[in-house]
Amino acid sequence: MENRKYTKTRRAKQQDETRERIVEAAVKLHEALGPAHTSIKAIAEEAGVQRLTVYRHFPDDVSLFQACTSHYLGLHPPPDMAGWAEAADAGERSHTALTAVYRYYRQTEKMWRVAYRDVDQIEALRGPMARFEAYLDQVSDDLVQAWNETGAAKKQLQDTLRHALRFSTWHALKNAKLTDKKMVELVQAWLAGIGKSGSA
Repeated sequence: MENRKYTKTRRAKQQDETRERIVEAAVKLHEALGPAHTSIKAIAEEAGVQRLTVYRHFPDDVSLFQACTSHYLGLHPPPDMAGWAEAADAGERSHTALTAVYRYYRQTEKMWRVAYRDVDQIEALRGPMARFEAYLDQVSDDLVQAWNETGAAKKQLQDTLRHALRFSTWHALKNAKLTDKKMVELVQAWLAGIGKSGSA
């Protein structure tokens, strides 16, 4: 009985290790080639398993992308909103949040670039990407509340922050040779101008 239990435990451990190798291989190839250019065959070869083994662990694209997203975000979690929650001043809170998000983009640029590039081609990728977009909107809404504006000024702040927090905005400003520090200063100037117009 003990031997049978040990055998089952060992088999389960081996299956977990195989699953982890497949996920790690998929994440590596997604980052290097992009999800749209990563085949199951390539993932199997990278993981050192058969294609059928990949399908046994991940019978569809949704399960594979969910596992890959969880693995990647576990290694590279987005900035925690608690990092700026204590800042009472709206300008300071926005500065801290933008700095953290832009630093995160610089550290994870390669993966987000290919993910956004390929998301329209891969339906299974849309769910994970939508959840990341929802996180960015949550950050934006939190920062807008700190400014304590109403009416048109509040809407302008919301539009500006939602745009400023997007990876596409950060990437465009990076391509324009702006440092993260300069990007934050630019957005802060936009926000301060809106705040002043709302108070006038």
